[in-house]
Amino acid sequence: MSIKADKVLDCQGLSCPMPIVRTKKAIEELQPGQVLEIQATDRGSLADLQGWAKSTGHHYLGTKEEGDVLIHYVRKADPGEVKPETKFPHVIPNEELAQMLNQEDVTILDVREPAEYAFGHIPGARSIPLGELEDRLQELNPEETIYVVCRTGNRSDMAAKILADKGFKKVFNVVPGMSEWNGPTEKEI
Repeated sequence: MSIKADKVLDCQGLSCPMPIVRTKKAIEELQPGQVLEIQATDRGSLADLQGWAKSTGHHYLGTKEEGDVLIHYVRKADPGEVKPETKFPHVIPNEELAQMLNQEDVTILDVREPAEYAFGHIPGARSIPLGELEDRLQELNPEETIYVVCRTGNRSDMAAKILADKGFKKVFNVVPGMSEWNGPTEKEI
């Protein structure tokens, strides 16, 4: 089966948040109902694009794999279906999280892909990639404070929204995330 795309966007070799940044710009150039094909090599782009489409009202059609390339399809929504993008309101900076690392009843949730986590993460952080979060909610305690971290704060923003929508009350997005984390890290490699 072949899907006809009205525009093709090459995001190969780019990591979060660039596939989403470029997708936002490209979708603006389309007419409602037209389809954007996004070619990406970042494994996290699957969850990123699904989450972005869901939060903005655009239609995530699916993804197919060709070798190492993920080919995503998104259809531009009609103007009445488009939702304004909003950021998760509860945010803390990296420095504030660094001061809380040894507190009890605190969960640091790393929503990056497993390879990103393996090469360096905050000690004690739990790894649940964004694409698996909804299926693994039972692994988290809704009574604990949860600090969600990713590489840049974008993927963690989507994860924080999911947690809040599922009834978690004490959720914070950590920004700018691991790209500028100066605190302790550990590796699994």
